[in-house]
Amino acid sequence: MIQPNNLLAVDLGAESGRAILGTLDDDQLVLLEIHRFPNTPVRLPDGLHWDILHLWSEIKNAIAITTRKQDRPSFSVGVDTWGVDFGLLDRCGALVGNPYHYRDNRTDGMMEQAFRRMPRDKIFELTGIQFMQLNTLYQLLAMVVGNSPALNSAETFLTIPDLLNYWLTGQVACEFSNATTTQCYDPRQRDWSTPLLDALNIPRRIFPNIVMPGARLGALSPHVAAEVGASQVEVIAPACHDTGSAVAAVPARNRDFAWISSGTWSILGAELREPVITSASLKNNFTNEGGVGGTFRFSKNIAGLWLVQECRRAWADGGGEISYEELTRMAAQAKSFCAVIDVDDEDFLKPGDMPGRIRAYCERTGQPAPESKGELVRCALEGIALKYRYVLERLEEMIGRRLEPIHIVGGGTKNRLLSQFTADATGRPVVTGPSEATAIGNMMVQALALGHIDSLDEARTIVAHSFELCAFEPGHRIGWDDAYARLLTLLESKRPTEWRRDEPPKR
Repeated sequence: MIQPNNLLAVDLGAESGRAILGTLDDDQLVLLEIHRFPNTPVRLPDGLHWDILHLWSEIKNAIAITTRKQDRPSFSVGVDTWGVDFGLLDRCGALVGNPYHYRDNRTDGMMEQAFRRMPRDKIFELTGIQFMQLNTLYQLLAMVVGNSPALNSAETFLTIPDLLNYWLTGQVACEFSNATTTQCYDPRQRDWSTPLLDALNIPRRIFPNIVMPGARLGALSPHVAAEVGASQVEVIAPACHDTGSAVAAVPARNRDFAWISSGTWSILGAELREPVITSASLKNNFTNEGGVGGTFRFSKNIAGLWLVQECRRAWADGGGEISYEELTRMAAQAKSFCAVIDVDDEDFLKPGDMPGRIRAYCERTGQPAPESKGELVRCALEGIALKYRYVLERLEEMIGRRLEPIHIVGGGTKNRLLSQFTADATGRPVVTGPSEATAIGNMMVQALALGHIDSLDEARTIVAHSFELCAFEPGHRIGWDDAYARLLTLLESKRPTEWRRDEPPKR
């Protein structure tokens, strides 16, 4: 490459947003954080909303800051966010109301309402998406049931990143990876599911055309360009769903790999050419979401470091602030397998006294309760690794082949003890990194769209060359098989209500 290529990734998470500039030069990607800002929901009389105008202002700030850097005269920008939430536009292109937050309670009871209009198995047959109360489908149904004036007057539906792209460029389109999270999309027909939308009385006319990751949406609208002082900025739709971008940054060297996006919540899956929509994937509550190059992320949500984070918060509230590094050191020295927990049990889903909840779970299931902080954290980390094994085995059963290695990306890669536990529990080699996978994958799709690189394989090679990766081999497997058998016993004794839970977003 003669000239470096500057790629701005705007990554919006449920708690914060950040803009990271990547410089791609001589097949090396170098990152520079440009801007970081909070993403705080707003409670209004009608419910919980996103502060979308604040996010819009901060995105413009990020572009303006990048523009002011004298050595960055031109660049592209891509926006990725969480899934399922959306905005509605009226016939003049104006936003109708403030977008709701997926944790708003307006979707209470909507899944049951949907199943009265179309059977659960038929909805899965049409969409291949796991059942979660927060899905777009049930948010829209809540508006139908409530005879929402906003829905009645809407002309256009746009998921959150699509809305931001519309404001940046004036182009109306829904990007594939985020469209698939809505449970309104038919992955076999590669279009919105008209039969499903009609059955739930959701107006099909509001759903725009779908574009694939890498779509070049065009230059900034003139008024936006003038406001941010930018004249040479092109907007590209990456995989606009954050996990779709993260998986694009997995530095895999083969096709049969498993991936885990690890952080507060974990998502474990495989990258496939076609969706897996079967009775088994319905039973196991797996999901088929879009990826780069027309691929599908066949995956399942798993509680991640949430339990450890909540333990730490509870101890801090009690006056005992402890770093994650110290907690991990204490866990490494604690007794192994003092108890086995299902980290996805509904007892652990909400904020609260997590140490007390873990102890109560153990007592309720006839196990000795961990006492020390180290034992509690180790119990949580072992539980996460054991659940990884369980989900991986279900995944392999459904696709009919072994997946190896396991690639872990995201902030959870910083917990080396969990990475080693994952290798030990699954008996598979584990490769961790990069931690900034979402922003990096966003940049790599931009580079593909602009012709700076030729393929996703080349993108993954660049990631492998540009960032430090760590390898963990299975070892110290004594006790893991016995602990796994205990987990299976716990899971078999549970009432099958997993699909009813308000699970975390796909982040």
